[in-house]
Amino acid sequence: MKSVRIGAGAGFSGDRIEPAVELAERGQLDFLAFECLAERTIALAQAARRRDPDGGFDPLLERRMAAVLPAARANGVRIVTNMGAANPRAAARVVVRTAARLGLHDLRVAAVLGDDVEALIVAGDFPLTDRAGTSRDLGGSIVSANAYLGIAPIVEALQQGADIVITGRVGDPALFLAPLVHAFGWAEDDWTRLARGTLVGHLLECAGQVTGGYFADPGVKDVPDLARLGFPIAEVDEDGDAIITKVAGSGGKVTIATCKEQLLYEVLDPAAYVQPDVVSDFTGVHLRQAGPDRVAIAGAAGKPRPAALKVSIGYQDGFIGEGQISYAGPNAVARGRLALEIVRERLALTGVRVEEIDLSLIGVDSVSRRGVGPEPSEVRARVAGRTRSLDEARQIGREVEALYTNGPAGGGGAWMGAHEVIAVASTLIDRERVRPSVAFES
Repeated sequence: MKSVRIGAGAGFSGDRIEPAVELAERGQLDFLAFECLAERTIALAQAARRRDPDGGFDPLLERRMAAVLPAARANGVRIVTNMGAANPRAAARVVVRTAARLGLHDLRVAAVLGDDVEALIVAGDFPLTDRAGTSRDLGGSIVSANAYLGIAPIVEALQQGADIVITGRVGDPALFLAPLVHAFGWAEDDWTRLARGTLVGHLLECAGQVTGGYFADPGVKDVPDLARLGFPIAEVDEDGDAIITKVAGSGGKVTIATCKEQLLYEVLDPAAYVQPDVVSDFTGVHLRQAGPDRVAIAGAAGKPRPAALKVSIGYQDGFIGEGQISYAGPNAVARGRLALEIVRERLALTGVRVEEIDLSLIGVDSVSRRGVGPEPSEVRARVAGRTRSLDEARQIGREVEALYTNGPAGGGGAWMGAHEVIAVASTLIDRERVRPSVAFES
């Protein structure tokens, strides 16, 4: 039976680069996919593109490609990635230039277009799926709107001979499912195999998480050699069943437990994991340890794809101002709490309009809010607030910095910052209104 080996070269935009090079060099891969888009990433990229029409793609694109292309080309590894973000075509041009600089002049680089549906969203009135209201309520604050495309344009690009496919917003598992559909010739309504391929993509999409990275907990779930964590590989057969593994000798581990954690990661309903190409049912999935760092997966079922595509709408939602300062030694917690109260009162006295505010002591109550356990000998007071203007956001940090000489004794290491908030809302759009296309760059 024919099989395909596909690896995960990144699980988020800032991920390590060396494990992808290891996969390209030693993974015996057919395909290598880089998943680098979080929910807000493309909205931030769209804002960057507005500042620079040739920007808006992943900031590590050139560095990643320069590192991985020589081995990928030498070993016949084809690449699929969503590092195009808000500007796949410009990203494709960067890859072409990077390849040429490396002496690789015959690569076919494709850009997947059509996920940008901002004009449709702005002109319409679409109910929001994650809150009350509609897209029209967001008014002029919208900075981006991108539909989650499926596998079709990626498959088209691969069928046209693309060595590298650069997309914008697509369903994360689609980056892995598309190469499998291309390689095996699965039908677009073969729901069972599409669901199995989606399962493979879901397990691989976060890269090092399934090989023990996010899994690790010292003394509870120990993972070896995390500094050299290897990224995962799936060996997939024609029916979509697979073995999850990694490069021999790399750090981390692949076990039933690591795979189970990733299987349930960010899955709202395991019986109906909705993606652009199929609705997958993971409730019948079974896993088997097939050898050291080898886990066999099977049992996903599928139902017809949804009629609508999810759209992520990025919109400007004010500004965040922040300030931090440390206190150490006896009574550090009490001095930290006094610092917070001083800043709270100062913001009111000076008329700073703070719509939301968080005052916490890092190491005491900044996460759990319970403040349990022995009192620490050092704390860091943090104030963060959301405002409607950048100047008011900056004033929050200024009040924290002023604690150097106007607050409790012994404050040090003050830091402040302010930035625009890009928030995300979701809606649905009829898939027939979204028109993906493929463009080659040379």
